[in-house]
Amino acid sequence: MKRISRRDFLKLSGLALGTLAFRPVFPYYLEEGYGEIARIAVTEIDLYAKPNDESDIIGKRYRDQLVHVYDEITSSEGPSYNPLWYKVWGGYLHSAHIQKVKVQLNEPLSYIPDSGQLAELTVPYSPAYQLVKGKWSMWNSMPIYYETTHWVTGIVDGPDHTPWYEITSELTDTLSYYLPAAHLRPIPDEEISPLSPDVPIGKKRIEISVGYQTLKALEYNEVVFSTRVSTGIRSRLRSKNGIPTETPKGKFNIYSKMPNKHMGSVSGNPDDDKNDRFSLPGVPWTCFFTETGVALHGTYWHNNFGIQMSHGCVNMRNEDAKWIFRWTTPTYTTPIKSRTDWEQKGMGTPVIVT
Repeated sequence: MKRISRRDFLKLSGLALGTLAFRPVFPYYLEEGYGEIARIAVTEIDLYAKPNDESDIIGKRYRDQLVHVYDEITSSEGPSYNPLWYKVWGGYLHSAHIQKVKVQLNEPLSYIPDSGQLAELTVPYSPAYQLVKGKWSMWNSMPIYYETTHWVTGIVDGPDHTPWYEITSELTDTLSYYLPAAHLRPIPDEEISPLSPDVPIGKKRIEISVGYQTLKALEYNEVVFSTRVSTGIRSRLRSKNGIPTETPKGKFNIYSKMPNKHMGSVSGNPDDDKNDRFSLPGVPWTCFFTETGVALHGTYWHNNFGIQMSHGCVNMRNEDAKWIFRWTTPTYTTPIKSRTDWEQKGMGTPVIVT
């Protein structure tokens, strides 16, 4: 795996495919050596003159623009639940809907097992295509985003004549799309090996506070991990099939774990929430704990932890969700032997929501 410049990323991203090309909006100054890179994760956000939302709005930034983050400021003027602001070219952006990203390319695999290979996207975003009757076309209007996880099930000569991976959805074997192989990092089994496997199941538990928007992991009644989360927003308008959108309170157990989950519709559009629709492909490190499908999982569409944001699930930072995925039971056993192992079930770690 190696770091590359913006120019090389553009060249290797398959962005010169004529009418098939997915053309992102890059600021002209986006080059190496100017701090960290971040992606705008919503339709648009305001650029402020100072790191507070009472200052002048001096511009806007739009979905999938990449910006340099020159500094991080914890503003004394809040907002209290998330006072983190980013200094960028021309002003300040609140961190709520900005995803820190990197550009890392990977050597394509020469062999994909029949059971599939779990992989993680390691570029800010990547075009997704379908191959229908020998012709390439865009899968949807949205790309696939950084740190999403996917099951690679094949490798082909892509539309730009470089190796592309076939991605098969865990929802159905009939849904597949393709991504440039260089944009995906195969995840080795040891990277998701169990944490604290010697601790008995009955001595581990997760405690989630809706009021404080926190999650704690305990062993033998001692906190071994804690983080801020975003639970479900209570909203009558966002209920689906009679299922409330607030995170339910009570005592539960993790019963299903999947390192990759396509949540919502298959359109690929994270803002497709008309008639209670949304689409989030590649949601990483999911741990389901209610019969209505509420899960702990990673989040790539916001960075606003500490306030309710979801349709019911417990949103977490990707790295935190991965830790929980490894620490909880049922243990996700690798190497997997078949595609049926993509989901692994069992009565697992208690989850207490208050």
